[in-house]
Amino acid sequence: MKRKEFLSATLAAVPAFAFSQAKPSPISGSDPFVVRAGESRFHQPMKYQGIHPNDIIISRSDTVNGFSMFSYTGFAKIGPPMHIHLEQDEIFYVVEGRYRFVVGTEKWELQVGDTIFLPRKIPHTWIQLTEKGKLIYAVTPAGSLEDFFKEMNALGKPPTAEEAEAIHRKHGMTVIGPPLSL
Repeated sequence: MKRKEFLSATLAAVPAFAFSQAKPSPISGSDPFVVRAGESRFHQPMKYQGIHPNDIIISRSDTVNGFSMFSYTGFAKIGPPMHIHLEQDEIFYVVEGRYRFVVGTEKWELQVGDTIFLPRKIPHTWIQLTEKGKLIYAVTPAGSLEDFFKEMNALGKPPTAEEAEAIHRKHGMTVIGPPLSL
């Protein structure tokens, strides 16, 4: 075999070899299911700051910790403090309203149909710009974000700065600044 033919054949075989050696990543830990509009995965509604529905749609237990998905409905022009996820990437999709996101040093305004990817270890926050808004968002890997929201929900009120920092830290996040304001 000539050198050029050998190299071509070898390079063509590399992807097939790589895929044959890759270990499958389990993504499913459950049977198929449907979560109806306005409901949560386990019929346990959660409220962000005691007011805004922030429900689990797909649980980490459904995906063997591959990812979690949430549905947030906001009734005020608010958002979370500037924070960092140490182990998770986030993806947000705007269903209703408009939002301003700050990621690192960049700012974006998103409207219905827009999606934004927030890589782990980069400071970020957002604020709702309209009277009502809705986001669908996911984190990967799922980590303990569900437990974070359950803990925040159990407070039944907006947390103090100290409570928020402690709960964020416990679940792999660092608060590094205040929420955005208009």
